[in-house]
Amino acid sequence: MEVGFLGLGIMGKAMSMNLLKNGFKVTVWNRTLSKCNELVAHGASIGKTPAEVINKCTITIAMLSDPAAALSVVLDKDGVLEQICGGKGYIDMSTVDPETSCKINEAITSKGGRFLEAPVSGSKQPAETGQLVILAAGDKALYEAAIPAFDILGKKSFFLGQVGNGAKMKLVVNMIMGSMMNAFSEGLTLADRSGLNPHDLLDVLVRSQLIEYSVKLWQIGMTAYFVTGLGCHC
Repeated sequence: MEVGFLGLGIMGKAMSMNLLKNGFKVTVWNRTLSKCNELVAHGASIGKTPAEVINKCTITIAMLSDPAAALSVVLDKDGVLEQICGGKGYIDMSTVDPETSCKINEAITSKGGRFLEAPVSGSKQPAETGQLVILAAGDKALYEAAIPAFDILGKKSFFLGQVGNGAKMKLVVNMIMGSMMNAFSEGLTLADRSGLNPHDLLDVLVRSQLIEYSVKLWQIGMTAYFVTGLGCHC
C-alpha cells in the first residue's frame, strides 16, 4: 500500500517511519525538506509540494502543528486542493478544532475528493510504538481503506460518524485527562503540605485498587458509549 504523508514533526516523523518499517511505500513532504532525509534513508520518496504528494498517492495523511498549518497545506499555492480529485482521499490527523475540520472537508469534497479527520490520543512514545488511539470521522469508505495503515499507527481506531466528531472527541478526552492530572497534582500538594512523603503517595496509588478501578471505569464507560451506535474498529 502506498500513502502520502505531510508533516514530519515529532508525531509525523514517528508515524511515517512506522509505516515504512511495516512495508508501506511512503511519499513524504515537510516545509523544511531536509527533515525528509532520514525517512528517505529508510525508503521513502520525497514530494516537493503537498500537491505533488497528492498527485502521486491515492491516500494522503497529514499530521500538522495547528489549525493554521492544516488549512495552509490544503488551500495555499501548490497545496492539496490543486491535485485532489475523485478517487483520492485526504486524512488529516492533526489536532484541530471542529470548524477547521469542516472547512477542510468542504474544500476537499468540492473537488470530488474524500475526507477523513483522524486526530489521535497519544504523544511521542505511543507514536513511535504504534500505540496511538485514532478518533476518525468523515468518509466511511476512506476510513475502511485506511484501516491497514491505522492498524500500524495505533492500537485502536474508532469511526465516530460525521466530520467534526473526531475533533470534538479529542477535546473531550483531553478535558478528562486534564481533570485527572489536576486532581493528581492537587493530591501530591496536599500530601506534601500534610507532612506526607509524596513518593509514599505514589507507591500507595500504584499498588491500590484506585488505579485499577479508574482504568476499569474508563473502559466500561468508553465501551458503553461506542456500543450505543458510534462504532469502532478493534
